[in-house]
Amino acid sequence: MTSLGGQFSAKRLGDSPFSIRTEVLGGLESRGVLRKISDMLEIIMKRIDTLSKMSNSSESHRLEEVGDLHAFSPVGLVERIQAIAQNVSDMAIRMEQILKKTNIPARGQCEVPKDPRYPDCASKVDWMRARWTSDPCYSFYGVDGSDCSFLIYLSEVEWFCPPLAWRNQSSHPTTSSLPKRQAYFRSDLSLLLERVGSGKESLSFMRRRMRRLAAQWAAAARRLDERLRSQYRVQKRILVHVGFLTEESGDVFSPKVLKGGPLGEMVQWADILTTLHVLGHNLKISLSVKELQGSLGVPPGRGSCPLIGPLPFDLIYTDYHGLQQMKQHMGLSFRQHRCHIRVIDTFGTEPAYNNEEYATLHGYRTNWGYWNLNCKQYMTMFPHTPDNSFMGFVTEELNQTERFNIKRDKVNNMAVVYGKEASMWKGEEKLLTILHRYMDIHGTVYYEAQRPPEVPAFVRNHGLLPQQELQQLLRKAKLFLGFGFPYEGPAPLEAIANGCVFLQPKFSPPHSSLNHEFFRGKPTSREVSSQHPYTEQYIGKPHVITVDFNNSQEFETAVQDILKEKVEPFIPYEYTCEGMLERVNAYIQHQVRRSWPGNPPSPFLQLPNSTALIWAPNITAPACWPPLSGLRLFLSPEASSCVKTCQDAGLICEPSYFPFINSMEAFNGLNAQCESLEAEKNHVFPAVHVDRRECFQQKEPLLFSCAGVSAKHQRLCPCRDYLYGQVALCRDCL
Repeated sequence: MTSLGGQFSAKRLGDSPFSIRTEVLGGLESRGVLRKISDMLEIIMKRIDTLSKMSNSSESHRLEEVGDLHAFSPVGLVERIQAIAQNVSDMAIRMEQILKKTNIPARGQCEVPKDPRYPDCASKVDWMRARWTSDPCYSFYGVDGSDCSFLIYLSEVEWFCPPLAWRNQSSHPTTSSLPKRQAYFRSDLSLLLERVGSGKESLSFMRRRMRRLAAQWAAAARRLDERLRSQYRVQKRILVHVGFLTEESGDVFSPKVLKGGPLGEMVQWADILTTLHVLGHNLKISLSVKELQGSLGVPPGRGSCPLIGPLPFDLIYTDYHGLQQMKQHMGLSFRQHRCHIRVIDTFGTEPAYNNEEYATLHGYRTNWGYWNLNCKQYMTMFPHTPDNSFMGFVTEELNQTERFNIKRDKVNNMAVVYGKEASMWKGEEKLLTILHRYMDIHGTVYYEAQRPPEVPAFVRNHGLLPQQELQQLLRKAKLFLGFGFPYEGPAPLEAIANGCVFLQPKFSPPHSSLNHEFFRGKPTSREVSSQHPYTEQYIGKPHVITVDFNNSQEFETAVQDILKEKVEPFIPYEYTCEGMLERVNAYIQHQVRRSWPGNPPSPFLQLPNSTALIWAPNITAPACWPPLSGLRLFLSPEASSCVKTCQDAGLICEPSYFPFINSMEAFNGLNAQCESLEAEKNHVFPAVHVDRRECFQQKEPLLFSCAGVSAKHQRLCPCRDYLYGQVALCRDCL
């Protein structure tokens, strides 16, 4: 009490801690302040009254145990407190007058507004009454069980109720309102290496890769900077959440790094992180759910509430594991901000699997997919799904000295088998015996104590090799042999880059989710024609030989032909550091969602000596990326996808063009002879029914699909050209 009395006496009445500001933040808060002041004064008065009685009684010796009676003057203190109480009473009267003028309701007296623009408000209030204690995040946002707190939350944190007139409607900064900064290329990776850390073997692997390629990234950045010198590049704030490496997802990869486990995902993520850093963006890396929550501003609780404040990032790169974690912890904010997400997706996601309602109704629902994203937000390891964006990775380049040494040191009769796990060799002894007639065979199969029995005795097994030692082995070998698994990994490109010929099996029938366990459950119907379709289609002979391994004679002939060939090291431009920087920079600067108000009259023109349509040069093309100058529109044969139709014309299907050709003008321009026109949800529309000549427009934009196939329909297929060695970009894209 002595210290409390001294605190009061040191201040003027107007400076009292109980004095009230004239501005009103809100009715509930103001009344709460008054209530707390009143409670404190009541407690103080009771204690002073007790002390006064004790000082006049036989129990005065108890006061001496507490302190010196002469140091405490209750009479003077009572006068001060009475004066403060009068001040508070006056302020309370003023407060009530202010609250009446501003129509601020008393606690618990808020009425649920009936506004047709917010039809769910009443039902949401009812839900909050019953369930507001189900998640601590509601209390974090000030919900206390009263209808007023429900309405404040539902109008200011969520958006189911209209803004309350008596609340201070202060605006919050958004990501778009923050000042833009220019991105500059970086050549120093030290900050990136520090942010990646080294707590797991998977992270150590990624750091080693970053260091090994650092000089190549720096040189590529200088070259691209020279080419883009006149372009202003906006620096983005980017979160990279590597979901598959989090403990919450199980992280089955890290323990297997040194035991022959798959490394392709870690190769790609290391290159994605390096690309974003070298391009000059502001990078935040998350490797746990706790880091994810902190980075996004997730309120404490179970994930039912939106984020605290606006999304602090322009882009978020993650994988399917991370996507699930974000949905679990972001609440309603996940739906609000999902357009900022980019999903690293090795095998691709097709539109029929991506649209949740359509996938559920038509049998395309899997454990993955169904996220209702724009399919260009999925980013693949190889350019096999035009509906998605091609992210890729980097293959290590050779300098002139290394190329000379490879040419000098190549061993013509040396083969290396693609397969670090013994199970990949099972049942392949017949082929290996044929190959052994012509070549010495080397393996890199992991083992701990005993040689794996699946590896024949005539094979020299080096065990699992560090990356640099594997590179040296590939630089000596003439042949790199695949047995059919793993599918679409980085290793064949590394072998080709080191001067090997890649010999792989052809699949007949092609492998897909319909006939092969590995692809079952993946959100794609893509048919895989060989172990590595990209190398078969985009590289081909003499670097890649694809044959039927079930035909021993065909296999042996292929080996004999390889022995006669002289092959130089080769890397497609899109798998160089510069190619990846160029591609990802184009995505970041240009891939934005744009609305399309509709088609102008007859915007299409037929190309001379062709059935294809283009966008007429005299019609102003709307803002679009890739630009509409690259559009080539075809009517597909029946039972053909737009992927194949465009490939047959030497082009690439471009799903970004679909909204512009989803019209009667497009059908008429292609002489589709429509007897009727309907709009429906179907992943093969827009299309023409072959027998009935009925034309169908697409009703659901998320179902625009290059991949869709129907035996009963001819599809409208928007194609575009592409840069040699960079299929993701058109000639006018840069």
